Amino acid sequence: MAKDNFSGNSNQYARFRPEYPPILVEYICGLVPDPKTAWDCGTGNGQLAKLLAGKFSKVIATDLSQNQIDNAFKGQNIEYQVQAAEIANFGNERFDLITVAQAIHWFDFDRFYDVVKSHAHTETIFAVIGYGRVKINPEIDSILDKFYFEVIGSYWDKERRYVDDEYKSIPFPLDEINAPAFTIDLEWNIHHFEGYINTWSAVKHFVKANGYNPVEGLIGEIREFWPPNVIRQVFFPILLRIAKIS
Repeated sequence: MAKDNFSGNSNQYARFRPEYPPILVEYICGLVPDPKTAWDCGTGNGQLAKLLAGKFSKVIATDLSQNQIDNAFKGQNIEYQVQAAEIANFGNERFDLITVAQAIHWFDFDRFYDVVKSHAHTETIFAVIGYGRVKINPEIDSILDKFYFEVIGSYWDKERRYVDDEYKSIPFPLDEINAPAFTIDLEWNIHHFEGYINTWSAVKHFVKANGYNPVEGLIGEIREFWPPNVIRQVFFPILLRIAKIS
C-alpha cells in the first residue's frame, strides 16, 4: 500500500511545491483522442488536477491523504476522493487519461497497474509524471547536493531511489510512447526555496529522529550566495513516462 508522508504538512506542500507547466499538459492531453474524463491518482493538493480540469469535462482526483485533499485546489469539474491507488474503484468508469504526478514511487506497482488496466479502454493514455532535484547555480547546487546526500541522505525512504533514477527504473509494463523533455522553470526567493526544502520527507524524518531542523544550517550556508532580496531562476527536470493502454 502507498505510504502517506505528506499529511502532516499539507498546507506547506500546497504553498511551496512547484507546479507543472501548461506546455506539459498541452502535450499529454494532445495524445488523448476524446478528452472527456481523467483520473489523477495521488493528486496531493491537486496541482495537476487543476490543469487537467481545463482540458477535460470531468476530473476525478484521488489521494490517500484527507489533509492533502482538504488543501487542494477546488474546481467545478474536479471530484476529489480519498482512495488508495492500489484499491481504487470507480465502478464501471473508464478513463480517457490516467495520470500519476510525483507519487508512483510510493505505490505497490503490480496492484496499481491492475487497477489502471481495469479502468482503461483501448484509447486510454497513461502518464507518469514527476520532477527531479532542483537546480539553481553551481555554488548553491554544490551545497544542496552535500545536504541531500550527506546530511539527510540516510533519512530518505527507499522509494526515493526511483526519483533519483529519473523514473527510468520503475516497472512500466505498458506500450511506452517516446516523450520529449520538459522542465519546470520558476523564479523564487530564498524564503520560497526554504519552504520547499522543508516539505521533503527526509527532512521530516530527520527532525523526528534528532529534534532539530537541519534546513536552518543549509539556509545559513546558502545565504552567502542568495541574499533575501534576490530572485533567482530555479529549474526542475520533469520526469515523464507515457503509454497507450491497449
